[in-house]
Amino acid sequence: MNVAKTPFNGYSVKFSPFYEDRLAVATAQNFGIIGNGRVHVFSLPPTPTGALTEIVSFDTADGVYDLAWSESHDSLLIAAVADGSVKLFDTNLPPPQNPLRSFQEHTREVHGVDYNPTRRDSFVTASWDDTVKLWSLDRPTSIRTFKEHAYCVYSVAWNPRHADVFASASGDCTVRVWDVREPGSTMIIPGHEAEILYCDWNKYDEGLIATSSVDKSVRVWDVRNYRVPVASLNGHGFAVRKVKFSPHHRNLMMSCSYDMTVCMWDFMVEDSLVGRYDHHSEFAIGVDFNVLVEGLVASTGWDQMVFVWQHGTEPRGP
Repeated sequence: MNVAKTPFNGYSVKFSPFYEDRLAVATAQNFGIIGNGRVHVFSLPPTPTGALTEIVSFDTADGVYDLAWSESHDSLLIAAVADGSVKLFDTNLPPPQNPLRSFQEHTREVHGVDYNPTRRDSFVTASWDDTVKLWSLDRPTSIRTFKEHAYCVYSVAWNPRHADVFASASGDCTVRVWDVREPGSTMIIPGHEAEILYCDWNKYDEGLIATSSVDKSVRVWDVRNYRVPVASLNGHGFAVRKVKFSPHHRNLMMSCSYDMTVCMWDFMVEDSLVGRYDHHSEFAIGVDFNVLVEGLVASTGWDQMVFVWQHGTEPRGP
């Protein structure tokens, strides 16, 4: 188990799609309420225990809520910032030469960002201004704004197989599915009775979406028949902040919650909870799977800690 402590509270952690030993962490001062932010890039040590090594960090004037690695350039990171900006960083350049660009169109906090893994030429952002925006790095302004949500949009995720399709999760209790070739959303899933904080597509079945909610549950939906969920997973004690499908196993998922735990699920079996980790001492806010190393996962939270461990082992701090 590898560990690091950041000066600010952790909000998001993402493994690099290019380097198996690299991950980025988004942080915000004072729990993201007021203050600065920082993006950290860490490398993993060659042994399964020990401290993460910081490669570089970038300061922002407001908290950083989410980030995404570029799928086309191994050193580029997109950050979602609480001042409404979207910032582009190059990890190969020193901090004074960053950010490379700052996109300023959202009128409220940017809470989520996802890079297109199929076409690799665009990304989408989710904001508390109730909108989603589509961007390309070769354009100074957004390509399009999607406006149908009635409340904050917390999360946005590209479909892993369809380059024009993405989903967005909102505080209006719905998930919407969009096709950028269409004038409006193509599907509205009334996923929960409370705010939906995150959504993610299954990496092996492009029809499956997972959602996590303030109602303490994780649900799996099939867009081909979404009247009832494929699975409803209950086991967290408070709001579920994020849910991620495994890139290596169709039925495996990971979630993190305000109950300070990270849970592993197999949504196709009756006893769906297959692992619970209680290594955080504050809200667990971010989780991710390593695409390049099977079973390697990471989490971060408001305790300022970053943990990287192999599923099945016990993560613990120093």
